[in-house]
Amino acid sequence: MTALTPVPSVAVVAIGRNEGTRLQTCLKSVLGVARGVVYVDSGSTDGSVDLARSLGAEVVELDPRVPFTPGRARNMGFGRLQELWPDVSYVQFVDGDCEIAPGWLPKAAAFLDENSDVAVVAGRRRERHPERSVYNLLCAIEWNLHPVGEATACGGDALMRTDAFVASGGFRPDLMAGEEPDLCQRLRAGGWRIWFLDEVLTLHDAAMTRFGQWWKRGKRSGYGTMQRAWLCRSVPGVAEIREVVGTWLWAVFVPGAIVVLAVNGSAWALWLPLAYPLQVARLALVADRRGASSWRDRCWYATFIVLAKFPKLLGQLECITVRWLRRHPRLIEYKTVDRDSAAPRHG
Repeated sequence: MTALTPVPSVAVVAIGRNEGTRLQTCLKSVLGVARGVVYVDSGSTDGSVDLARSLGAEVVELDPRVPFTPGRARNMGFGRLQELWPDVSYVQFVDGDCEIAPGWLPKAAAFLDENSDVAVVAGRRRERHPERSVYNLLCAIEWNLHPVGEATACGGDALMRTDAFVASGGFRPDLMAGEEPDLCQRLRAGGWRIWFLDEVLTLHDAAMTRFGQWWKRGKRSGYGTMQRAWLCRSVPGVAEIREVVGTWLWAVFVPGAIVVLAVNGSAWALWLPLAYPLQVARLALVADRRGASSWRDRCWYATFIVLAKFPKLLGQLECITVRWLRRHPRLIEYKTVDRDSAAPRHG
């Protein structure tokens, strides 16, 4: 079966906001291959809506009066998909900055055909330009760390059974981040399994060239972790609790201890900061070689793992503040608007 062979049992929901030419690449990778494609736009200002329509995708524009979240966008796209193609068995969710790899849809659909107890199948992301910045490199390492086989969660790009998705209630629309682990937790509680194939699912374009972008991405991650670990209604997992504890240890308690020791004139105030380079060295030594094969890359990855505790702390504090003040979460964006979109201009 070739990459251009249509897969009638699959329809696609792509979501995006100001992805520009990245969206064009995304949609072209699935149009003509899946039964149909729904693109859900979250208030783009770069011509993404016109671009998607010109390519032949069904477009859903979210009401900006309701806070934008990935879960809300995917749910709205799935609802439109069921209206247009109610008989499809599977839905492929994909982010607008990703290109579906040739051959993925038929392989993934065949896997679900053969494994009736699996609700979600995912595969590997590959970063398109890891050489352009250390931040893209970090994403490339992160994507390659996921183990193959049965998993506890998937990412934003995954093929799901439509009946399992409906039975689970879909994504939680109020989660600003981390909506996929929350959904997978409910699916597994319902007796379904999540599976990860050693196949390339998508080519991703992080498009991160500045430290500020990486910082915002870390802040968003911290926000989502806090939602899942404490503030959302679902039962928190061990991984989320460990992440919150680790964040507060390295971003609050260790710096606080250094300050207290320095105020009291203790010599330990000079030694305790060494905990950070020692932690970086430890993480580099134990880093999984699947993600970073060279010592240089492992050191970069370990350094930013430790440094990320600080933006993650800010994200966790923002999450607590938003819930305490009963406000709607604010979308944390780290990408710049792509003004090079090929969307047609009118007027």
